[in-house]
Amino acid sequence: MNDIILETRNLTKQFKGFTAVSAVDLHIRRGHIHALIGPNGAGKTTCFNLLTKFLVPTSGQILFNGRDITADAPAQIARQGIIRSFQISAVFPHMSVLENVRIGLQRKLGTSFQFWKNGASLRQLDARAMALLDEVDLTGFAHVTTVDLPYGRKRALEIATTLAMDPELMLLDEPTQGMGHEDVDRVTALIKKVSTGRTILMVEHNMSVIAGICDRISVLQRGAVLAEGNYAEVSRDPQVMQAYMGTVNTELEGAH
Repeated sequence: MNDIILETRNLTKQFKGFTAVSAVDLHIRRGHIHALIGPNGAGKTTCFNLLTKFLVPTSGQILFNGRDITADAPAQIARQGIIRSFQISAVFPHMSVLENVRIGLQRKLGTSFQFWKNGASLRQLDARAMALLDEVDLTGFAHVTTVDLPYGRKRALEIATTLAMDPELMLLDEPTQGMGHEDVDRVTALIKKVSTGRTILMVEHNMSVIAGICDRISVLQRGAVLAEGNYAEVSRDPQVMQAYMGTVNTELEGAH
């Protein structure tokens, strides 16, 4: 089972009697792009928050590379290689694109909050930062102030800063939310590109994105796993069709 990088066993989260995540068993394969989908309120983001320990599970286990990390703190989780990119773009708006990636690299070195470090010591990170910008097609934006970037490019920058942390497992929370078609296509291609040699778990609503790049899909409903499989299997599942009440099923069929 060493091809399973992340596993949950009966993962459960209750809030004052309300069960947001209910006995969820996930098996994320190394090297896969795995999607969590489901109607609004299905428990997808709560599940992400449990995996990164922003929430503490009520019960159940989380295993990463076979090791039980259920009791680990968020910083410990990140140091082991589980890095999360947030739904709302999390970058420093008044710093340059290059400086943002450099901060991500500093975090990996353990000097993230030493902003007073002299320029010479930071410039040693520039070559690696530029290589990451090249990986996400942002080389030409290196010296642009981040606040001036188009929205889709900000998401690409966020992926670059996530990559700077050298993740073994990347968690992407709705990476194409709020984008036009051109940005969606660009970011989708980017996720596929950076997935080489990495594992990605993503929450995403756009069915055509999921159909295009995901190896496996887990469908949540009311906090529980309703179905799991590849896109063709999940899109034909009668329970999934019923859960989406026909509205998203049209999208499921149209995304083939």
